[in-house]
Amino acid sequence: MIKAMGRLNLDDYKIMDAHVEKIFKNLDKGNNGIAERLIHELANTPNYFVREELGKRLAAYEGKGKLERICGDMLSHNLYGIRATALFYFYYRHQEDPEVIAETLDRTCETVPWESETICFEMWKKAPEVMKKYMPAWSESPNPKKREMSLHGMENIASRSPQYALAFVGRLLDDPDEEVQKKISHILVQVGRMRPQHTYANLRTWFLEGDENRAKTLWATLKKLTSLFSQKNMRDKAREFTSVSQRVAQNWKSDPDPAVAQLGHKLSKLIKDL
Repeated sequence: MIKAMGRLNLDDYKIMDAHVEKIFKNLDKGNNGIAERLIHELANTPNYFVREELGKRLAAYEGKGKLERICGDMLSHNLYGIRATALFYFYYRHQEDPEVIAETLDRTCETVPWESETICFEMWKKAPEVMKKYMPAWSESPNPKKREMSLHGMENIASRSPQYALAFVGRLLDDPDEEVQKKISHILVQVGRMRPQHTYANLRTWFLEGDENRAKTLWATLKKLTSLFSQKNMRDKAREFTSVSQRVAQNWKSDPDPAVAQLGHKLSKLIKDL
């Protein structure tokens, strides 16, 4: 029997491979009911690694059996492990067609949240243009979990597409959900770390257009960002950030708008120890 928790070992893989071979043989013979039962037997597990490895192995099927239909039905199964295995099947099966993956995630982001988050993170690395197409709708969902997941993994485009990430975050700045706010802060820190000039330009606008609650959140994020560069292991990477921050603070302090000038003085105090 495959372990219920933890990473798999060689013996676990042997058991799984033998089980998958039975599934494929039954699919080839048209025994779809038996194949489905065998899939459910292995998929109904609390072990994340079993679900992923089973989904990956099922995705390699090249026969004429109705595996795609079976896994499609599994996406709405009442048992979590079975839904999660089906999600991994579609993820690995459709690597060359990421839109199918995005559409599948749209069905599973609320019902298979952990695995959906993992795949969203990978999709921002592998298929960012597809994510740019689908995530704006997620960010407007009435479900806070879906709004939060629309941001998950966006740090992967922080360097290549900083303005997209900043504009996306900007639309969610005043979201009332705490988890969404945590995700926003994380992305701002990552974009600010790599593209400080872009980040400060947006921060200036956000400070001026927002209320006191927004200002508190943004200053807390800036403190996280500056504290990151004050760490010993980041000192050698802090030069550009410090230079940009000092220049921005000076420009803000000399701005004719007193609100901007005040921001400049606060920023100067924040970065003085860098």
